[in-house]
Amino acid sequence: MSRSGLGFDSTADSVAGIAERLRSAGCVFAEEEARLLMAAASSPADVSATVERRIAGNPLEHILGWAEFGGLRIELDTGVFVPRRRTELLVNEAVALLSDVSAGESKVRRGRARISARPVGPRVVVDLCCGSGAAGAVLASRMPGLELHAADLDPAAVACARRNVGRVGGVVHEGDLFDALPRVIKGRVSVLTANAPYVPTAEISTMPREARDFEPMLSLDGGADGLDLHRRIAAGAREWLRVGGHIIIETSERQAKRTALILAAAGFVVRTARSAELDGTVVVGRAG
Repeated sequence: MSRSGLGFDSTADSVAGIAERLRSAGCVFAEEEARLLMAAASSPADVSATVERRIAGNPLEHILGWAEFGGLRIELDTGVFVPRRRTELLVNEAVALLSDVSAGESKVRRGRARISARPVGPRVVVDLCCGSGAAGAVLASRMPGLELHAADLDPAAVACARRNVGRVGGVVHEGDLFDALPRVIKGRVSVLTANAPYVPTAEISTMPREARDFEPMLSLDGGADGLDLHRRIAAGAREWLRVGGHIIIETSERQAKRTALILAAAGFVVRTARSAELDGTVVVGRAG
């Protein structure tokens, strides 16, 4: 009996053999992937099937049924966009902004304690183009007490996000950007995040096979210059944000200046944040 108790060999030699096959197929982290595939398998036949899927280009996360993101294990269904580590920058920026808001509101409440005991409602956060719900789930886990609304147009992503976001008390809506959101939160949103697709249409063919062949095109294709969704989000965001609320849009380092111009033209006070460690770039806009 193997140490897994499943009755098949999980020795280092077996891992090495699978890793060699994965490496030949172009998998950079072949040994780590081999261990994960073997740990997730229930039989020798299952090992063989999952290895063949990976060699064929299926994303590892689709095969495992989960992705690690921001310290959480995010459930992931086949065909749903795989969260990238760079998107952790978007979450980090949102946490920082919400922490500043919390500190400011605490001071105001203490100052008004003798005047009114009326409670302040929860901070409202919206995550558009939420995919699996990874960003919203991590954000809510770090900032308890949020009123979190996530939305996506893809029914498969919505089904996946409802499991991940539901665990942290959030709600997921299906529909096209702001059309999906409940009108009751209009004008109340403290932070709006969006990891909308921003790959130019002509560049889709240059993406890694596991992205272009196994992830939905609507989660990748951002139009001719990659910024179609950025324009739509910027145009509609102000009426949903509270005064002083923020919008955070993930973009590429190359496209950041144009994303910033889009937000500035929509009336936002803009700054750009970049993390070399995460290889992430976001543009942050503050509503007046």
